Amino acid sequence: MKRVTLFFLATFVAFAVFAQNTAETTMADENLNAPEISFDKTVHDYGTVPYQGDGKCEFKFTNTGKEPLILTNVRSSCGCTVPKWPREPILPGQSDIINVEYKTNRIGKINKTITVQSNAKTSSLVLRIQGQVLKPEESTAPENAKTLGTSK
Repeated sequence: MKRVTLFFLATFVAFAVFAQNTAETTMADENLNAPEISFDKTVHDYGTVPYQGDGKCEFKFTNTGKEPLILTNVRSSCGCTVPKWPREPILPGQSDIINVEYKTNRIGKINKTITVQSNAKTSSLVLRIQGQVLKPEESTAPENAKTLGTSK
């Protein structure tokens, strides 16, 4: 009985020491000077957009950290949304823009995401665009309108 109790006590102590070392290592690995990315907005609402209308928008961000910010990848949830982002490092305190263009050749609701990956403390963020693309307006003029003229 003493051996079983001693075994469980030794196992408990070993586990407690391992857990404490893991927690200390994790806190030591966290870079307190790491870049931080702050967006002015994370959702862009187009409202209603005409068919084949302007689907461009911007997401302005600032590096509020203490080291240069590098955007490693910016990808959209589908091919109808095209993001363009700065490839050079953003220094602490500086701002830049991620340009997004939604192709408005599809009628209906807009609800797409753009995932931003970087070397910031929060390494992955999701931006969102929303709105509604309206149907093309129908022409009120008849297709074969005849012009009145004089005959000779």
